[in-house]
Amino acid sequence: MSTQDNYDKGRGPHKPGKNARKKTVARKNSSLKSDSSKKNEGREQDPTKPKLKFDKTGKEIGRREKPTVQVVKKSNPEDGIRLNKYIANSGVCSRREADTYIATGLVTVNGKIINEMGHKVQLNDDVRFDGRRLNPEPNTYVLLNKPKGFSTTDSNAKGMTVMDLVANATTAKIKPFGRLGRNATGLLLFTNDDEFVQKFSKKGISRLFHIELDKNLKSEHLKKIKEGITIEGKEIAVEEISYVDNSPKSEIGLKIKHTGNSVIRTIFEHLGYDVVRVDCVTLGPLTKKDLPRGRWRTLTEKELSMFSMI
Repeated sequence: MSTQDNYDKGRGPHKPGKNARKKTVARKNSSLKSDSSKKNEGREQDPTKPKLKFDKTGKEIGRREKPTVQVVKKSNPEDGIRLNKYIANSGVCSRREADTYIATGLVTVNGKIINEMGHKVQLNDDVRFDGRRLNPEPNTYVLLNKPKGFSTTDSNAKGMTVMDLVANATTAKIKPFGRLGRNATGLLLFTNDDEFVQKFSKKGISRLFHIELDKNLKSEHLKKIKEGITIEGKEIAVEEISYVDNSPKSEIGLKIKHTGNSVIRTIFEHLGYDVVRVDCVTLGPLTKKDLPRGRWRTLTEKELSMFSMI
């Protein structure tokens, strides 16, 4: 019996030798590696999962990309609108018919004949079809009961204006028809109807004013104004003038067709009076009924028809 056999015999049957322990550890390690390789092997060969494929650039083929969001660019009103659309919106004809009229030279923009298809215009351009000016917006009429402290202009150069008061009334480009001084109050009409403005600029619209002077108006001056007063070679005619009932004689009712406001001050200052207050009570067939100071409303069809009878 060799020395090694005697050594192993002395350790007993339940005490493996040193070499046996190494073999056991080696077998365990071999088993772990085998299990790991089997797992990886199983993952690669899983038939339920598609194999990854790549193109020449290294990009994975078949990978689902995130959906792209399409950004829609909003049209800028400053870019203008096509001329044929402008004409069609005005109610003259369809866009296709408008192209025919443009090609035949029946349409002008700011005084120039336009034959170019796709030509763009601004809303404030003077566009005419066969000599008649077009308006791509519906005719709009807004009545305001103006308070003190607002100038009658469509410009921002003079601080707070009446345009600030009717800013939310409509999207149409309305302008004041007639004028009221900054400290004057009462009815003021706004519109984008050029034909209306031209018609009543020539004919005038009767407006009744409640005027307060710094002193009583003499009866002879009242009579002089009623008969027609001439100032700097120009005769100023009024429709009616009278003292306000149950009020001091410094308060006057004056009906006149002039669209301006300065004419009232011109009349009384010429006779030696200072105008303290001016309030427009009626404008044509319109009154301040149910319209508080500083508020506005759009005209009704019935009110518009009453203007056609003036």
